[in-house]
Amino acid sequence: MIEAKPIVAEAIATALLLATVIGSGVMGETLAGGNTAIALLGNTLSTGAILVVLILSFGPVSGAHMNPAVSLAFFLRKQIPLVTLLAYIVAQLVGAVTGVALAHAMFDLPVVQVSEHVRSGPGQWISETVATFGLVFTVFAVLRTRPTAVCYAVGLYIAAAYWFTASTSFANPAVTIARSLSNTFAGIQPDGIGPFIAAQLVGALLATGLWTWFAPSGSRSA
Repeated sequence: MIEAKPIVAEAIATALLLATVIGSGVMGETLAGGNTAIALLGNTLSTGAILVVLILSFGPVSGAHMNPAVSLAFFLRKQIPLVTLLAYIVAQLVGAVTGVALAHAMFDLPVVQVSEHVRSGPGQWISETVATFGLVFTVFAVLRTRPTAVCYAVGLYIAAAYWFTASTSFANPAVTIARSLSNTFAGIQPDGIGPFIAAQLVGALLATGLWTWFAPSGSRSA
């Protein structure tokens, strides 16, 4: 039987992540006075910072994946069983949707929304492949060289990827689905979900494959 604590931890951590992504987007857009760069900067700094906090807080309980692509990568590396993968994905999705609703409630917005923010095209899809590849590879590489620094590496990578990718680095299927339910700065139109998730999974598989070549399962570390 799978333990409940890691599943609950994944749900709570993912909810807090999405509350930050959506909430900081709303706050940034409200205060930026139409300056999209300033709004994105506020969104970036908040997301990078909360990732450090969440990984430090929930990492000892569940690993703080908060991301089906990351969980899939750990499953493919035989570091979590299938039942844990499935339970994590459900928890992450529930947590992500809950976090979006909480952000809406905090800003007195309609809790149930559908995004009209169009994010589509080859550049966006390539960006999501690159963003997810880099995220998954960063997790594995830093776990091997300096495990206590994973939280900082992930937070810094995502903060950077917000700016060097055309898609602003969703890099997370649960985040992508949840952000389609928010017609705010951080949203994505539902029509864009499928290609984004496909690109994210490709990036995760490429990173896992490359890392497996670098450090096969059964080697000294992840």
